[in-house]
Amino acid sequence: MVDELGVRGRGDAASVLIEEHGAVRLVTLNRPDALNAADSTLHGALAEVWSVLDADTDVKAIVLTGAGSAFSAGGDLHLLEQMTEDRALRAAIMAESAEIVRTMISVRVPIIAAVNGPAVGLGCSLASMCDIVLIEEHAYFADPHVALGLVAADGAAFTWPLLMSVLRAKEYILLGDRIPAGVAVELGLANRVVPTGASVEAALALAQRLGTLPPQAVRGTKALLNSALAHAVEQQLASGLDMETKSFDEPAFRDNLAAMARRMARR
Repeated sequence: MVDELGVRGRGDAASVLIEEHGAVRLVTLNRPDALNAADSTLHGALAEVWSVLDADTDVKAIVLTGAGSAFSAGGDLHLLEQMTEDRALRAAIMAESAEIVRTMISVRVPIIAAVNGPAVGLGCSLASMCDIVLIEEHAYFADPHVALGLVAADGAAFTWPLLMSVLRAKEYILLGDRIPAGVAVELGLANRVVPTGASVEAALALAQRLGTLPPQAVRGTKALLNSALAHAVEQQLASGLDMETKSFDEPAFRDNLAAMARRMARR
């Protein structure tokens, strides 16, 4: 059975798919032609999906992946352009960002990321908020917030310093360099590298295994393991998103966004 989240236009697929595999739910970001970049519809669906899943008492584990060749390319360029001019939209998206972070890290059951391709910006933030991360050998992480001119406040700034050394987190977040799959495992951003095309199957197998364990023990232990992350989010998320919101008015961000739009138009 496949459930769908996200408003659909005529002929369009839903932005997020939820597929049942027994007590496991496979969640798929579903904008493959856009490399699963988050437009307003997908972003809104991500703000909704975790509460929906957490309310399902039959769910024992979740797998998160992307449709097509990418996990997620981050924020949709057109949405970012709209947010520079539309302050109401900007505020709404930032409120959704807070909801995504808070609800995702508070989901009671384990979430396994099947990183089937590039995970950029929001994509690497989503992966880093999962409990187990499998990354395909050709995939990579990158957080280009700072390079683009935005404060990096929607996930990686909270999770990466807890997963690797603070110095390495600063290097990769401030510079925005790509982190290949093998390096991601060495740093602690992923648990293991799997062959191309194998991440979803491997993640579902792990999820099914987790689903056989005593549920109260799994949920309680996950809550304990996530306590430091939950504390960091509670202390810093609001102020961080406020700083990111202000970044949209900075000339450097607007210039970089315009240059990116020109490069995309030439392709």
